[in-house]
Amino acid sequence: MLLRRIDILDFKNIPEAALEFSPGVNCLLGMNGMGKSNLLEAIHFLCLARGMSSMPESALIRHGRDMLMVKGSFETDGGAAEEVSVGIVRGKGKTLKRNGKTYDRISSHIGQFPVVCVTPEDSMLVTGGGEERRRLMDIVLSQSHPSYLSALIRYNRALESRNRMLRAGVRDALLYESVEDSMEGAANAIHAARREWTETLSPVFAQYYAKVSGGAETASIRYRSALNDTTFRDLLNERRAKDTVLGYTSAGVHRDDILTGLGDYSMKRLGSQGQVKTYTIAMRLAIFDYLKREGGVTPILLLDDIFDKLDASRVGRIMDLVSTESGFSQIFITDTNREHIDEILASISGARTLLEVKEGTFTPIRAL
Repeated sequence: MLLRRIDILDFKNIPEAALEFSPGVNCLLGMNGMGKSNLLEAIHFLCLARGMSSMPESALIRHGRDMLMVKGSFETDGGAAEEVSVGIVRGKGKTLKRNGKTYDRISSHIGQFPVVCVTPEDSMLVTGGGEERRRLMDIVLSQSHPSYLSALIRYNRALESRNRMLRAGVRDALLYESVEDSMEGAANAIHAARREWTETLSPVFAQYYAKVSGGAETASIRYRSALNDTTFRDLLNERRAKDTVLGYTSAGVHRDDILTGLGDYSMKRLGSQGQVKTYTIAMRLAIFDYLKREGGVTPILLLDDIFDKLDASRVGRIMDLVSTESGFSQIFITDTNREHIDEILASISGARTLLEVKEGTFTPIRAL
């Protein structure tokens, strides 16, 4: 899949932009805070109808404005043209259209235009809490399995109902049973999808990590869930007395996690900054591979500030991977250093575009 053109109005610090992109590598050059990452987030917003972070969506609207709009022209792997537009009006919510037709449900858009992002904040996938890694699983599996998103929505609604009952001091076992029946089916579907995902991703991730690190060390991912060892119903029964005291549901798939390994140790505890970044990049590349294989659509790859905290040899191996292996297609790269960008462009062949970014404006420049 290719993003041929994007039109932006009042998205973060970008007042207005109309840009056409190369089907190969697109490089964005500029100082920090100029809008490079905001363009990548606009692409992410177009593809997934959500920003990259968990901030309120109204924060995506440029300061002092009442609305934003992002429109994109895509070309599918089969050569068909697709038009997508997504907008937010402050205080009125979001609208999403595909080929001029408004979606009945925004969730129907997820997975149609897959995108994979590598950002400086990805270090939180290793160093942060379990909610960061659960969010990653949810985003990836929602793109590749529409039924997963439906199960996740059902589970979260039932979970909130159960938590309200616990906070209110409800003691009626039949009421709990009615809510937990709904939770159980959704929890089992979520657990099965996450387990299959990690088992499929693990060897591919290990291969990418070895390639990026130059074989200097080994890394692993493992899925941790209470449902690996018991049933959801038994888990809730075991925790019921504790949950009644706590006032919330203390166990379930909303407590799942990914264990990040560095050899025989924990990447979270012992990994250096360079190793952590290598780990998250390898994970993102493995996710790219997974989404392409499962969905049959080549994702767009966004690489934001990949030079940070990595030595030149690791960056060189990353660029060699994404520019020479046939599985990758359109790539967007940001950096503050012109020399870095020129090194990237000199190392690859094919179509490329280079844009200079200043205060939310984009100017085409020539590569050396």
